Amino acid sequence: MPIDVMAVVIFSALLHAGWNALVRASPDKFLASLHVVCGAAAFALLLLPGLPLPAAASWPWLLASGLIHVVYFALVARAYQGATLGLAYPLMRGTAPVLTALAAALLLGETPTPGAWLGITLICGGVLALAGRAWRSGAGHPAAVLAALANAGVIALYTLVDGQGVRLAGHALSYTAWVFVLSAVFMLAAAAWLRGRTLLQPAPGAWRAVLLGGAGTLAAYSLVLWAMTQAPIATVAALRESSIVFATLIGATFLKEGLGRLRLVSALLVCAGAVVIKLA
Repeated sequence: MPIDVMAVVIFSALLHAGWNALVRASPDKFLASLHVVCGAAAFALLLLPGLPLPAAASWPWLLASGLIHVVYFALVARAYQGATLGLAYPLMRGTAPVLTALAAALLLGETPTPGAWLGITLICGGVLALAGRAWRSGAGHPAAVLAALANAGVIALYTLVDGQGVRLAGHALSYTAWVFVLSAVFMLAAAAWLRGRTLLQPAPGAWRAVLLGGAGTLAAYSLVLWAMTQAPIATVAALRESSIVFATLIGATFLKEGLGRLRLVSALLVCAGAVVIKLA
């Protein structure tokens, strides 16, 4: 993986951890997730007039991605309702690369090199060790843990869908912008059905989720999809999980979740995995 692509993916990981922390810190996780999606869609609409339309071959993938992302954001909200950032985030992000790599190998014929497999293993081992520490400390409830694990499968699914779709689209930013516009449309419809008129009531701190969360998630996903046009999908997906390092630091610093020796060692495992992927 070229160094510039690696840097882009790591920066994307920082942005991703940041908007997840915003959702975790919000009193209404589902509403915060909705605000993040709508904020990303609003920024995307500002960009679309200056972007080309994605190629026609990518539109079935776009529609599928929009629907999958509704499930993803709903499960993010559910996981954070009963688990800390230090538990839910590693479970969601830590098991996804293994599922992505296996699916990419089986369905797309894109098999990582032995070195890349080692990097994937180190990253997954680090994030799962972090999750184990949070689990032993009683930082989560069974329903939230199940939601986080289910979301790992959803992450693997949309990674493969978008990895293929963006390659057919011909323009990574345009594809990503349309993903969020469609996700917002679908999620608003689902939220209106679930919440009704309560959606119109002002929510404390909504501007942070809309502006900061929306910009962060749009930028993070645009960058990672661009990276998938430059490097193998499974390798990009694994390196992106270095976001757990940033999530650990954000959780310890801003959400007061603590930072022990195991968390530091686990974060180093993730960094080691990123280095191995680069060398591979």
